[in-house]
Amino acid sequence: MTDNKTRCGWCVGDPLYEAYHDTEWGAPVFEDDKIFEFLILETFQAGLSWITILRKRENFRKAFDDFDYRKMAEYSEDKVQELLKDSGIIRHKLKILASISNAVAFIKVQEEFGSFSKYIWGFVDGKPVDNRVKNYKEALPTTATSIALSKDLKKRGFKFVGPTVVYAHMQATGMVNDHEISCFRYSEV
Repeated sequence: MTDNKTRCGWCVGDPLYEAYHDTEWGAPVFEDDKIFEFLILETFQAGLSWITILRKRENFRKAFDDFDYRKMAEYSEDKVQELLKDSGIIRHKLKILASISNAVAFIKVQEEFGSFSKYIWGFVDGKPVDNRVKNYKEALPTTATSIALSKDLKKRGFKFVGPTVVYAHMQATGMVNDHEISCFRYSEV
């Protein structure tokens, strides 16, 4: 982008990354539907670059019924096979199966806590943790909170939710503010 805004170093130079950074990344998300979408995308991102997932995001939305966790919880073996043939997404059988079991677990958490948002935001007392990052390369890949959340999610039946994936989810959904303090978005989120 040519707007001369100072951004976090990780997104500079790629228009898709910059747009995602400027409009979504790090903004607090409290809506269960959106939290679930990020959870599934982060699951598929494990071991890959985030830009790969962003480039396939619309394909994921189409393939996974707009991340409707109620529908996803009911996916059959036929649907799994259909997803494995979809070249628009990451065709990783264990991640596809994890997304289905995560939908089931997500619904159970909603039933227990009233919303998934209430559950997950409880790990940060309902407000973003400001990490005051000076350089994105200094941002931690995990924290005690992401480790605890990861353990709790696994205990509840979630898959592909290791501490690094969980921390990336926390960053994406604004549970932590890891915008560099020089970034224009730092004070906006």
